[in-house]
Amino acid sequence: MKARIKFRKYGALRFIGHLDVMRFFQKVMRRADIPIAFTGGYSPHMIMSFASPLGIGLSSDGEYFDIELTAPVSSSEAVQRMNEACVEGIEVVSFRQISEEKKMTGMTILAAADYLVRPHDRRCFLPEDWTARFEAFLSRPEIRIVKQTKRSEKEVDIRPMIYKWTVRGDAVYLQLAAGSVQNLKPDLVMEAFCRYLDSDTDTSEASAGPEDFSYHRLEMYADAGTDTEKKLVTLESLGTEIA
Repeated sequence: MKARIKFRKYGALRFIGHLDVMRFFQKVMRRADIPIAFTGGYSPHMIMSFASPLGIGLSSDGEYFDIELTAPVSSSEAVQRMNEACVEGIEVVSFRQISEEKKMTGMTILAAADYLVRPHDRRCFLPEDWTARFEAFLSRPEIRIVKQTKRSEKEVDIRPMIYKWTVRGDAVYLQLAAGSVQNLKPDLVMEAFCRYLDSDTDTSEASAGPEDFSYHRLEMYADAGTDTEKKLVTLESLGTEIA
């Protein structure tokens, strides 16, 4: 049996890295007595795969990882026991049974993610009308950036990878491509936006950069549509509660 776990990451724990999150949940599994399966061989480890590692400094309401179970455990009991073993900064939201197919893991089917981006309290480097300028920035048909890969760098148009966006008060909401086929991080969008601002202002003055914004991941999605029509559904919705 396979299960998908959704959790939140917030507060001071947003500054711990992905490997620390993995080690944390390995301890949670033991303390909560979750019947997780192990690999074979001389060095067995828990069968656990995360949909998309969260960058250091980012908070989230929609993180996911999949596990294999050796015995069934009810969703409500698993959530309660895991949260009792957690610390402030990480909260388990749901525990659901998912398909046994290897191609249906969260890492494999991930297609998009939602983010909320807002400036830090120090706004001295942003113009007062920055949200209006952000609208103008995203109204362009192309947004070209130099994107780093493991082996090289190349110029790409990231505009097709921005699926949705809206201004929400002093923040902007972004729905971006995610996963192994296409992947766009919100700080790259804001880096391109800051360069856009620089080209339209006096560059002799200090200007904002992607580090001047905070990034909060809201949700992650799979594409349940067709080759011609995209239909994004949350990773959580593809699982069922275990009685």
